[in-house]
Amino acid sequence: MNKPYSEACDQNKHAILDVISPILSVYTHVFEVGSGTGQHAIYFAEMMPHLTWYTSDCSPYLAGINLWLSASTLNNVIAPVELNVSTSAWPKDNVDAVFTANSIHIMNQQDVNNLFSGVANLLSQKGCFIIYGPFNYKGAYTSDSNQRFDQWLKNRDYQSGIKNFEEIEILAKKNGMRLISDYSMPANNRILHFIKQ
Repeated sequence: MNKPYSEACDQNKHAILDVISPILSVYTHVFEVGSGTGQHAIYFAEMMPHLTWYTSDCSPYLAGINLWLSASTLNNVIAPVELNVSTSAWPKDNVDAVFTANSIHIMNQQDVNNLFSGVANLLSQKGCFIIYGPFNYKGAYTSDSNQRFDQWLKNRDYQSGIKNFEEIEILAKKNGMRLISDYSMPANNRILHFIKQ
């Protein structure tokens, strides 16, 4: 089996790092929800060696993540745990930050609700939650390409799709998290930075 590869991960990792590196400079243990191929985990753990980076995803992705881990020489990346945000027991690791990229738009609304409640329970006080991906604002797409992408998502799974920023912020507040920053990113994506109060 060859290592899985995501071109998008290669394209966006530098821009994401520029934003999250200052944020994560004061944290030590990051839990990634939906590590996908594992490329982000390896890159970010290498570029931020002060962090212990925990990986997770649904079971079909774990073997691919492990291939990336075994091919690296890093000792600050933790082998993935199986995590479906709605059906799995969340880990009990003592983490002070959670990161997820390109995951919320492939989830249905109940999954998103469970993601936020799970993150809130996992995080320590003053811990941060960082989300990368596309969002709508005031119910409107931010670009034609996002509209096409949303239609593609809904054709694949009608319960998925790009979520509204305002509803995400309300959900965060319900789970004891406050929005700190909303960063504009390339390719019509955003990074949302929340703090657990």
